[in-house]
Amino acid sequence: MIFMSEIGSEKKVIVFQLKDEEFAVSVQQIGSIERIQPITRVPNTPEFVKGVINLRGVVTPIIDLRSRLGIEETEYSDSTRIIIVFLDEMEVGLIVDAANDVIDIPTSSIEPTPEVIGAVNEDYIEGVAKLENRLLILLDLRKILTNNEINELKHVEGN
Repeated sequence: MIFMSEIGSEKKVIVFQLKDEEFAVSVQQIGSIERIQPITRVPNTPEFVKGVINLRGVVTPIIDLRSRLGIEETEYSDSTRIIIVFLDEMEVGLIVDAANDVIDIPTSSIEPTPEVIGAVNEDYIEGVAKLENRLLILLDLRKILTNNEINELKHVEGN
């Protein structure tokens, strides 16, 4: 398995929370982490697309990652964050329960995806990292959305 963001034998990731699980994505795909803010609903979009926000002059589609991954939705709290990621040359916001930290994961601790990881569809998972008393699920952001869904979001974004 090849990781694009390997630095030596480590992968720098942002760790975030969804329900009781910790997930990680490569920092190279992250634009920023924002507090939750008012989201403008867009009609005729999939259920997991919560709408758009105006982020520093850029209309950014917002996806509830819990909804997308099939995890029961919950009320937003003070720790809820929007992680701005780059997908197919556009910015997309992912709503997560909390953004925990930035860490380096030794690539030797990353294992292939087991058959079943809780409720999360294994298609979205790049691997699993075991760190001392933590288990991090590495998401493959390129697989979170299909090409059709990305094209729909580009339409929402106005591109």
